[in-house]
Formats: sequence, C-alpha cells, structure tokens
Amino acid sequence: MIRFSRLSILLLSTIFLFTSCAALKDMQRAMTNLSRCKFKLESVNNFALSGIRLADKKSASDFSLVDGAKLAASFARNEFPASFTLNVAAINPNDGTGGTQQASATLTSFAWTLILDNTLTINGDIADPITIPGTGQKAIIPLVMNLDLAKFFKEKGYDAVVNLALALGGANSSPSRITLRATPRIRTSLGDITYPGAIDIIDREFRAQ
Repeated sequence: MIRFSRLSILLLSTIFLFTSCAALKDMQRAMTNLSRCKFKLESVNNFALSGIRLADKKSASDFSLVDGAKLAASFARNEFPASFTLNVAAINPNDGTGGTQQASATLTSFAWTLILDNTLTINGDIADPITIPGTGQKAIIPLVMNLDLAKFFKEKGYDAVVNLALALGGANSSPSRITLRATPRIRTSLGDITYPGAIDIIDREFRAQ
C-alpha cells in the first residue's frame, strides 16, 4: 500500500489547486474572447431564383418574357429554389488596446438558422473552422444558402415571393429582411466552448454576444 505523508498530500493539493485555477482562468479568458466578438449581416450576393440571376434586376418588369414564363411555371409546380451567399461580418476587438490582450478567436462551429421576414427557414453550420484575427478589422464569413421559397412563402402569392427575392438579391439587394440566429463555438486550450445561447444577427449594427 502506498502511503502519503502530510507534506506530500499538501503538495499535491497545492498543485491541483493551481492547475484548477489556471484552467479556470483559461476558460474565463476564452469566454471573454467569445463574448467580445461581434457579428453583423454584411451583404447578399450571387442570388439566383429558379436558376435566374437577379443581380441586375430591380423589379419583376426587368425579367425577360422567357425568364418570366420560367418563374411562373416553377411557382406553379410549387418549386421556387433560391440560392445565394450571405456574408456575415465578424469583428474580434481583442487587439491589445484598451487593456485587452490581443488574441485571435477561432470559430469551430457557427450553427445557424436563416429567418426571412420573421419566418424560420433552413439551418446549417460552417464546414471548417474560421479564425477571426485580433486586429479589430472585419473578417467575412460567407454562408451559402439553398432553399425553396415556395415551401415557406407559397401562400403569400407569386408577386410577393418574387419581390422578396428581388429585395434580398436584386440590383438593390439588402439583408434587411434577414435575421441569422446563430450559436458560435470557440476553440480553447481546454477544448471547444459553446456560447450559452443563440444570438440574432441583423444588418443594422454589430451585435455583441
């Protein structure tokens, strides 16, 4: 049987205490870095509706007769596939100024749900980790979206859905009708730490977690 002296027990307890404190501080730093990162919907590009690019179109009257007929036929079949890239801007203010320690934040997960006009649609996640440098400058997270607008907005009618698509990805495209509900997860020396709740990311301001 192995016997430990009081001194050995005290030494082991001290080592364990310091190790636990160091681990706790590391976790606190990681959570601080995570909480300081901010996100904003930057832009929408490469929008296509039923395979038709919308970048140069301001209204339904800009569609050719052929494209208009294609869209109408697609909607009649209850199929209105849309694809686009939603660019999310991220800022990591841990740049070493204002008493902060410069540190990059590595997102290992960014589980998201796409909300259009207050309607929950599709969800997904990033495929690979993304590093947000601690420079105070924006990093762009491109999220590729593929969804069938007819599945979520068919009852609103053809014109309303086309106008929604044009507002999102037409010549005057804006992400103002989009909310991205996301739950970031950041990599630390102790493993990945997930933010305790989802955040709603919009286009008008940077939202702190």
